Amino acid sequence: MGMTMTQKILAAHTGLECVEAGQLIEADLDLVLGNDITSPVAIHEMDKMKVNTVFDKDKIALVMDHFIPNKDIKSAEHCKCVREFACRHEISNYFDVGEMGIEHALLPEKGLTVAGDVIIGADSHTCTYGALGAFSTGMGSTDMAAGMATGKAWFKVPSAIRFQLVGKPSKWVSGKDIILHIIGMIGVDGARYKSMEFTGEGIKNLSMDDRFTIANMAIEAGGKNGIFPVDEIAEAYMKKHSNRAYKIYEADEDAIYDEEYVIELDKLEPTVAFPHLPENTKTVPEIKEEVIVDQVVIGSCTNGRIHDLRTAAEILKGHKVKKGLRCIVIPATQGIYLQAMEEGLLKTFIEAGAVISTPTCGPCLGGYMGILAAGERCVSTTNRNFVGRMGHVESEIYLASPAVAAASAVTGKISLPEELGL
Repeated sequence: MGMTMTQKILAAHTGLECVEAGQLIEADLDLVLGNDITSPVAIHEMDKMKVNTVFDKDKIALVMDHFIPNKDIKSAEHCKCVREFACRHEISNYFDVGEMGIEHALLPEKGLTVAGDVIIGADSHTCTYGALGAFSTGMGSTDMAAGMATGKAWFKVPSAIRFQLVGKPSKWVSGKDIILHIIGMIGVDGARYKSMEFTGEGIKNLSMDDRFTIANMAIEAGGKNGIFPVDEIAEAYMKKHSNRAYKIYEADEDAIYDEEYVIELDKLEPTVAFPHLPENTKTVPEIKEEVIVDQVVIGSCTNGRIHDLRTAAEILKGHKVKKGLRCIVIPATQGIYLQAMEEGLLKTFIEAGAVISTPTCGPCLGGYMGILAAGERCVSTTNRNFVGRMGHVESEIYLASPAVAAASAVTGKISLPEELGL
């Protein structure tokens, strides 16, 4: 019986010839990830286990990104806990103020995630690294503790859904629109504990940043992971960023999929998820009412990469953020921040009336740098729009691409770039 990409990777890390959906396995891990919110819990669990060492100081990544620089005493204490743990165990990949970034943008940039890896992280959007042909998934902090101690994790092998991408998206349609379209189609539980495997000739028309965005939001459809085949674009990215050896796995021709969908990229339009679920999608042309917004956020592990910032700057250049509206731009890493500065993107944002933040998850989880008051609406390039996600329970979040977010910042309402003559 044939195996999917995910199943092949898991089999290889379990030492088995083959695995099948529903099978319980224990797999070796290539990387264990935690951040400033989830790592302290894992560290305390390790203390309970009375474990004095980590399995491999080079295969653990601790990224201070959610409340960095610290916003209050509690966040400072959390970071102190992780900082001391990293020092005690000589963790090679510890990233703090000045060298940190949003974890799911930072780790690929640093070359820590490559094709064929098995990666767990105490953060639900760990599925991002499937864009490079890795199996990566989010777990709880207790699983992270066990992973740091043993280098292993238990999994139930997921079944899979195949999404065949064909055609080429139009100028203002990006990876964010593609994944919002898919989530709107199958629902937030449509891929529950399944591998979302993306195939098709249309993939060649997607940048790595598009692929990271799509894999990142697999969890918003309930997916265990999202994964892309490794092509020349992915290999070029890994060769540029990493010195690690990688291994390419391909699905068997007779691999079994629970469902299969064809996504015609050339027929997609800019898409927005209305409150309060990512599945509540509408294309912008379908929106008949005028949706006035108070804030726009461009950033996050979903859309804070350089292509996202270039798109936003292209739209904002020569325009002004609407009076009374806050537009917050958050480069995902220090490297992206520096590149945006060198390309003049930050100047464009500032001249347009936006503000620029140090890399942080910040407003995405209602942390800081953009909290919403009662009755306020935000167009955001983040990944979740649950009740109270970015602040008051009576606020509203509209998920969109950087193109729609930037255009909306100028008009003060959900808009297309075409409305600005672009």
